[in-house]
Amino acid sequence: MSDGAQTHRPPQVLRGMRDFTPRQMLLRQRVIDILRGVFERYGFDPIDTPLLEYYEVLAGKYGEEGEKLLYRFVDHGGREVGLRYDLTVPLARYVAVHRAELTFPFKRYHIGPVFRAERPQRGRYRQFWQCDVDVVGTRSMLADAEVLSVWIDALSALGVPNAVIHINHRRLLEGLARRAGVPATLALGVYRAIDKLEKIGEEGVREELIRLGVESKAAERVLELIRLRGEPAEVIAAARRALAGDDAAVEALDELAELFQSLEAFGAPPGRYLLDLSLARGLDYYTGPVAEVVVREPALGSLGGAGRYDHLIGMFLGEDIPATGASLGLERLVEVIDEHGLLPTPETVTEVIVVAVEEAQRREVLRLARELRDGGISVETYLGERIDLRRQLHYAHRKAIPLAVIVGPDELAAGVLTLRDLRSGDQERLPRAVAVRTVQERLTAGRP
Repeated sequence: MSDGAQTHRPPQVLRGMRDFTPRQMLLRQRVIDILRGVFERYGFDPIDTPLLEYYEVLAGKYGEEGEKLLYRFVDHGGREVGLRYDLTVPLARYVAVHRAELTFPFKRYHIGPVFRAERPQRGRYRQFWQCDVDVVGTRSMLADAEVLSVWIDALSALGVPNAVIHINHRRLLEGLARRAGVPATLALGVYRAIDKLEKIGEEGVREELIRLGVESKAAERVLELIRLRGEPAEVIAAARRALAGDDAAVEALDELAELFQSLEAFGAPPGRYLLDLSLARGLDYYTGPVAEVVVREPALGSLGGAGRYDHLIGMFLGEDIPATGASLGLERLVEVIDEHGLLPTPETVTEVIVVAVEEAQRREVLRLARELRDGGISVETYLGERIDLRRQLHYAHRKAIPLAVIVGPDELAAGVLTLRDLRSGDQERLPRAVAVRTVQERLTAGRP
């Protein structure tokens, strides 16, 4: 090897990142369009924020585990920066910067990529998209109920079956820990252990609590409280009895009662939400109601998280501004929708290819393509150097284009066109004057 020569690794995707095929992008865009439509029907306005923030904006907001997953580096200007970990902390910074311009309560949605330096595995990537709705500037439980109602409508619009929202309250969890005799210094560890109940079972939670330093009797009292199950009103009543005298916990129960009443007023079906005292949610900035949307049958797992964070914006402003929001994970949603065929998706955006039999028909092909596009149809013409009917139709089959319009000397002489359905092989001749209308009809008939 000569001096100065460099070795190059074969081209590959950075671990934890992905390329997307046209079909995958079409499905992702369709899901995003459906979500955007639901968000906007509730009056949420779109915003965007930079992928990069000053590291100090992100630092100290996500807890010990989140801090380890932050991408941080020093740029060429010597600034310490980080890639955004979620869309909530950038929203808090956005509100602090633009506060004077905003109308409160401020309702925004944000759909975009975030980054986490975690170990890649199925369903977990280092770059992924979140789809958030948030309400800033009100403590009303109506806001919490509205973002959860958005979830219900969005998942229904996507055809996701059996999605159930599990709801709890962070201050209620604090009350459970206090009543069980858990020292305040161990509270965060207790929440994280409780949140693993589904994965590790009661015995696993008990062992983890004891490892944290919680006495065995206190650990059992925690488990007794999170075992409560039933209709939300029944669980709230039982929790009131168990936590009588703890003012902060009683206030949390009052807020939960208001939240469930508001969900009913929003028209949320009763089977789509429940009170789950074992739900903790991992992020440290949550201060009130928290939620997770889960599909157990089929076993799809968690699709998103939600929660109230009344102190996060105050970390930038020096005064608290209440806020609540809900986030759906686009990657998980798309995988579920694709795996279960919930949204049939074409392989290409092209609906029709217009092909010439000979070079002499190319100008007519381009004129016809323009007419079809003006009729709202997605049209391709073959851009290869040589005109060859077989080559053009092979190209169309490879791309899974559903229809072909064939223009040849015989068709031009007779004032007609040949319309071929490339899925069935059926074809027909039609007058040139009705080409646009006929293609529109055939495409409409073939859509799911």
